[in-house]
Amino acid sequence: MTDLPGNCDVAVIGAGPAGLAAAAELRACGAGRVIVLDRAQVPGGGARHCDLPAYGLREFLRPLRGPAYAARLAQAAWDSGALIFPGTAVTALHSGPRLTVSTPGGTQEIVARRVLVCTGARESGWAERQIAGSGAAGVLTTAELKRRLHHGGRLPFQSPLLLGTEAVALSALLTCQDAGIHPVAVVEPSSRVIARWPAGLLPRILGIPLLLNTDLVGIEGETGLREMVLRGPDGAERRLQADGVILTGRYLPEAGLLRGHLALDPRTGGPEVDQFGRCSDPGYFAAGNLLRPVETASWCWREGRRAARAIAASLRGALPPRAGGLLLEVEGPTLKYVVPQRLVTRGCGEGAADMLQLRVTRPVMGRLVVTRGGEELWSGRIRSGPERRLTLPIGGLPVGESGVLSLRVDEELL
Repeated sequence: MTDLPGNCDVAVIGAGPAGLAAAAELRACGAGRVIVLDRAQVPGGGARHCDLPAYGLREFLRPLRGPAYAARLAQAAWDSGALIFPGTAVTALHSGPRLTVSTPGGTQEIVARRVLVCTGARESGWAERQIAGSGAAGVLTTAELKRRLHHGGRLPFQSPLLLGTEAVALSALLTCQDAGIHPVAVVEPSSRVIARWPAGLLPRILGIPLLLNTDLVGIEGETGLREMVLRGPDGAERRLQADGVILTGRYLPEAGLLRGHLALDPRTGGPEVDQFGRCSDPGYFAAGNLLRPVETASWCWREGRRAARAIAASLRGALPPRAGGLLLEVEGPTLKYVVPQRLVTRGCGEGAADMLQLRVTRPVMGRLVVTRGGEELWSGRIRSGPERRLTLPIGGLPVGESGVLSLRVDEELL
């Protein structure tokens, strides 16, 4: 293993699809010494724990299981000349850019010309969902379940309750089927399945009851078969016996490392960035699911490559200043967020995003409206639900000017 250097041209934090793709692309762009730092012992991100053939079509033109996909991404980064340092945790970010890192050999600092943060996102756990009960024994997120099963661990339960119907919930159902685990029900607080049709048919195909408009409000009992306290649409409570819970979706960016140094967007929970992926400290860039939870591995892979091109341009002094430009604001409760949050002066350029990403908080039909100072600049019809990707081309916006752009949805009845 090569010793961890004290300085480099670009340090990438996170060895998931975005970070590994960025490392390889940075080397292809001639960015110099590129290192990848990851606290896990094996690079590849969460994909390395998923045995479903759900990866690789965009990147390698063939379906791959998660471990094979992760290995190919890591090998591509190695082959490019990037250095990967697993088991290395970044503990603090400083101006410079400068990083404090913790390794098995101790703590040291790394000075880089640029830093790309790709720490990803995670599913909300027991504490964040505020589920009443005496303890979280047998309560796992999808990622935790896959990690246990992938490493040959003992089955954590036989008949759990599954909470959520985002796309990851359907992956959890397939994982359970492969492992011989039989969920007693799928519970969804909304009035409809969140994942796109026909994915919502999977519980019925597997013979698992789907309970819509239902919340898991408590768990009674310590271990073994326990009482799941559910609240239905009429407010009445019912109990269902299960020996565990799988918590799916409700992703949160892994942004704890950024607090105190980089500005965060309260709507996404991730860093505030311009269309080049630059953070409030222009020595730092961000890509992947840290920006907004949650997109596919292939989307993050593409985003990492684009961020790499922007960083390479930055090293050459070819990016416009981050100051000024258009600030993007979301009005009302219907739009969940917009990314990026700033379009800088002279806008487009190498490595720039060509579209805004948006999501809504609930099923909606109507007009997406962009205004500046009360003047309508653009509008278009939308019909969407939560966790559906919405995009708006940047080219039609007044990039190159200053001010505030407001985005809202004028709703119609569904």
